[in-house]
Order: sequence, then C-alpha cells, then structure tokens
Amino acid sequence: MATTSVDSNNKLIKFTGEIYREFVRENLFSPYMDTSLNAIIRVREDLVDGGEQMNIPLVTKLGSKGVGTGTLVGNEESIDNYGMRLWIDWARNAVTMKKSDRHKDSADVFGLVKPLLSDWGKERQRDDIIGAFMSLPSEAIPVGLGSAAGQTVNGIPYELATAAQRNTWNADNVDRVLYGNAIGNYNATHATALATVDTVNDTFIKSSVSLIKRMAENAVPKIRPFKTADGYEYYVCFAGSNTFRDLTASLETINKDARAREQKGMENNPIFQDGDLIYDGVIIRKVPEIGYFVTNIWTSLLTAGTTSNRVEPVFLCGQQAACLGWGQRPRPTERKEDDYGFITGAGVEMAYGVAKMFKKPTAGTKLVQWGMVTGFFAGTADG
Repeated sequence: MATTSVDSNNKLIKFTGEIYREFVRENLFSPYMDTSLNAIIRVREDLVDGGEQMNIPLVTKLGSKGVGTGTLVGNEESIDNYGMRLWIDWARNAVTMKKSDRHKDSADVFGLVKPLLSDWGKERQRDDIIGAFMSLPSEAIPVGLGSAAGQTVNGIPYELATAAQRNTWNADNVDRVLYGNAIGNYNATHATALATVDTVNDTFIKSSVSLIKRMAENAVPKIRPFKTADGYEYYVCFAGSNTFRDLTASLETINKDARAREQKGMENNPIFQDGDLIYDGVIIRKVPEIGYFVTNIWTSLLTAGTTSNRVEPVFLCGQQAACLGWGQRPRPTERKEDDYGFITGAGVEMAYGVAKMFKKPTAGTKLVQWGMVTGFFAGTADG
C-alpha cells in the first residue's frame, strides 16, 4: 500500500511572536548605591555639567590626646587629608538592522533593542563595580581612558597588574587584606600568600565573617560601618556563588534554629529561600558574577591556592568603599546615517567612572583602601 508523505516545503511551520531574551540579573549592588555619605558605593554627579575628573576630599579623624593645663601653642594637631581623583569615560553600544531584514522578520527582533541595550548598561555598570573592587589603587589616569574601548574602571585592573604592583598593594593594605582563615597566612608576596589558601582550613565560613569584620574594626584608618534606616550598623560583604555556598552550609543550623520566620509558608525561611545572609553584624550578599570574573577575567586565581586550588575573593565593605561618578546618565541615541531611511539604528550612551576609594597618608606613599577589606578564600568549583 502506497502512503503519501508531505513534502518538506509543505510542512506546517508556526512562528511564535513572543521572543525569549537571555537572562540578565539586576545590579545586585543597587540597594547600597546612593548619593549619601552612608552609601557603600557613593554616587556623585559633579561632572554632569562637564569635566573629565573630580576630586574627592578624604579626612581622617584627629588622633592625639591633646593637652590639659599645659601649653597648647606648639602642640596643635595637623589634619591628615588627601584628595582622591576619579576619572570618567564614555560607554556606548548600538544595534542596527536593514529594512529588508525587518520586512522578513516574523517576530520583530529589532523591537527588543531598547530592553536589550538597557540590560547591557546594567551589566556593564555591575561588572565595572566588581572590577573596581578588585583593582589596585593608582593616582595615574586609568590606562585606556579616552580610547575606542573606553575605560570607566579607575586604578589598575587586577588582571593587568604586574607582580610588583600586586605586591605593593598587598604591603600597603596589610591590615585590610585576608588570606583564608588565619592572619598568619599573610606574606609580603601576594602570590605566596594566595598559595597558603587551602580547601580544608580556608573556606568561607561563619568564623571567616567574624574574622574579616574584626579586621575592618581594627584597621587604620577606621572603616566606618554602613547604617540602616533604623539606626543599626552593619558591614556588607559581597561574595560569589562558591564562597556564598560554603557560608550557607556553615550557617545552616544557625539559620534553622535562630532566624525569625513566619509560622506559615517558607518565603522568609533562609533554609528554603535564597537571599542575603546576616551574621555577627555583617550582611552577606551573593553576587554570582564575582565567580564569573574568577573564571574568565582573574584567571590567575583559578590555580592560586595550595595544590593549585581555586581562590575566590570576597569584599567586606563599609561606607564609601567605592564611588561611581556620572558625567552623563544613560540616554538613548539613534543612527543618523540611515542610507535614505533603509537602515534603522538605536543605541545608548553614558559617561561615568567607578573607583575603589583609597587614601594616601599626608606623610607617606601608601595607597590604602578607604572602606574595604579584601578576603581570599578557597572557592572550589562544584564537582
């Protein structure tokens, strides 16, 4: 018996008009970004009316005991102050499509250009903040500023720094850099210190949070805690997926037994619901892209620990740990060279700079992280 088969050209094809976009995470730093002095990442708009760089004055507290009934003349105290410079550059992107392609497009792919460009801008700023957190302080204009690629991250990107530059940063910030779970893991050579981080003793656990917090409390100059609206003081620690995983496991019993939760439902139970962890006056926020940077940008960390194990940074921050300075907020642009209306082009442009805050003492050459302790912990990948 002969059966009829449908020719390939006659087979029914249905196209959905709904387009699925790749997931782009919101900027997880946003709750800690604003214009106040209390912010973890302070937002400044001094350059919206023009200019390439801004100066941010930093002043430490007075430290002498003063005098009693003795002579004060000649015993006055000087103010330790410094002006940190922040540079901005342009960041732009655009998409074009010819009329011939739009005419045969069944789903209006070009119609998604605005949300796609918005997602790009959010990712760019988030990634620049991560890059700034890991950067090495520098008083020089950022490498690449004004280039075709743009350079909005101030300082020296970690992946471009020489061994000597990393060692200098390491020595300047000896009281605000932690390798694993022991102060004694520190070594003046950055690579040697990283090589002490092992997968047994140096994972990111609850005691790590307390230790890195104590470093922030004892650092000189002081690292001022972030204050919530209800007046409580917290440090905020940003961690990647692997270090956050280890901390979650370490806090499982504490979260189960001590964290407040509703009687009904699981939405506020940290055992079942992902979100920020809180321990010993520290808010720990997961930023998965920190792990992405280790894998794709800071690749030297992939084998930096003992027996070539993976090391992942965490950033414990207080007030004014970083600054994002705007020259121009994101605004839409469109292509003018449209070949008599045949080409449609839409874009976005913004001008900003993001920098880790640092200070140089009045007498000295050190460049010290102003509001941050950087920790390095074992970040073993899932097997």
